[in-house]
Amino acid sequence: MKTSDKVAFVIGTWFGCGESKIAPGTVGSIGAIPLHLLLCRLPVPAHIAAVLAVSGIGIWASDRVAAVLGVEDPQRVVVDEVAGTIIAMGFVRHFGVVPQAIAIVLFRFFDITKPGPVGKAEYAKPPGLGIMLDDIVAGLIAGALTLAGALIFSK
Repeated sequence: MKTSDKVAFVIGTWFGCGESKIAPGTVGSIGAIPLHLLLCRLPVPAHIAAVLAVSGIGIWASDRVAAVLGVEDPQRVVVDEVAGTIIAMGFVRHFGVVPQAIAIVLFRFFDITKPGPVGKAEYAKPPGLGIMLDDIVAGLIAGALTLAGALIFSK
């Protein structure tokens, strides 16, 4: 295996989180929490830049892993969950632990059930884009809903 493919596996599995035998997507989301906590210490534009960087690198890595394994959307690829998690949690980064936990739960719900635009996004091509895009959309929806709830209940 080429070095670039090895790097793609490290990123795609989010440093091994995707190798979990039980709920690799959820383990990937949990593996994103340290990154989220780091991003909370930075200005919002840096958080957005990190989301864009993780998403861009994730498209490349997930596309490579899918090609090497010959599987369109390998379960062990969880960098998409990382992107979705930091998007969802980023919406409520200043609202405390409970809204951030709700954001993760909603993200996982939308990622698993794939309603409407989430389900459509996973069919984007190339495969790496489809792998990432459904989680990005799920993260945006979960984050926006959590933010709306946080704003309503904080009054």
